[in-house]
Amino acid sequence: MAHSHRRRSRLGVLLGAFTAAALAVGGLATTSTANAASTTESSTAAVPAHAVTGYWQNFNNGATVQKLADVPDAYDIVAVAFADATTTPGAVDFTLDSAGLGGYTDDAFKADIKAKQAAGKSVVISIGGEKGTIQVSDAASATNFADSVYALMQEYGFDGVDIDLENGLNSTYMSQALKSLAAKAGSGFVLTMAPQTIDMQSTSAEYFKTALAVKDILTVVNMQYYNSGSMLGCDGKVYSQGSVDFLTALACIQLEGGLDPSQVGIGTPASSSAAGSGYVAPSVVNDALDCLTKGTNCGSFKPSKTYPGLRGAMTWSTNWDAASGNAWSSTVGPHVDAM
Repeated sequence: MAHSHRRRSRLGVLLGAFTAAALAVGGLATTSTANAASTTESSTAAVPAHAVTGYWQNFNNGATVQKLADVPDAYDIVAVAFADATTTPGAVDFTLDSAGLGGYTDDAFKADIKAKQAAGKSVVISIGGEKGTIQVSDAASATNFADSVYALMQEYGFDGVDIDLENGLNSTYMSQALKSLAAKAGSGFVLTMAPQTIDMQSTSAEYFKTALAVKDILTVVNMQYYNSGSMLGCDGKVYSQGSVDFLTALACIQLEGGLDPSQVGIGTPASSSAAGSGYVAPSVVNDALDCLTKGTNCGSFKPSKTYPGLRGAMTWSTNWDAASGNAWSSTVGPHVDAM
């Protein structure tokens, strides 16, 4: 699978009801309806009420090469990018790029996952990326997806899964796969998603439909507010990427479209090198968080109400963050913690 995470720039997309390209994400597992409530509580307790997510690159694309142990404590959820498609429909696998990561071994990687978890962090396996082609489009592939992700969770100790499918997603069968996976995983399951902006413009989009269908097990949706054309905000106005208004007016669609504030995060590049377009300074991320949670530091768009329970922020990637002296996590991390 390809690994740039520099998404295609969708220039001048003028929107309305879009056919969505992709994504779903799931959360906690329960073995029976009776214990669903308690399972949800224990699972969400593992992730802080306000959390920072970062993608860790299992490849070298010019950013700082890291071991998982090198990822700063500012990151509460680390998404390992990426699992790969196999020849079995819907199934995925993961191979550590030991050669590209300076001889990093499976044993060291697994030990680093355990150490992160001992420090109160969550580590999930990310499915997809810009060139990921995993297709979950029927009952058989949904079963293959759930079984293969669960096998990776058992092998490596991952806490859950991140859905970052950018080339199409079927909400019916991805929801089925995620619910099945959650039931296997049990309490503590972490489910994150990273849709593109076009995927969350409307609740009729497949990605948005998936998020709503798995809302009971969903930890957070960290939409990618970058490599995007102009998009509609929840007020019906068109906003361009790279501004506080783009972050707040688009987050508002998710917040008003059925997701809980605790399930909404803001995803931005860690540096201008990390994405083709849409970079904003970390201080702008903090302004957007303030605007949405407190109604302060807004641009021209100001939400009609505040969402103090907003989950937090995400960045691509911890490696690009490191290449910039961890400027993103050292600025956004403390701000999220103080929310």
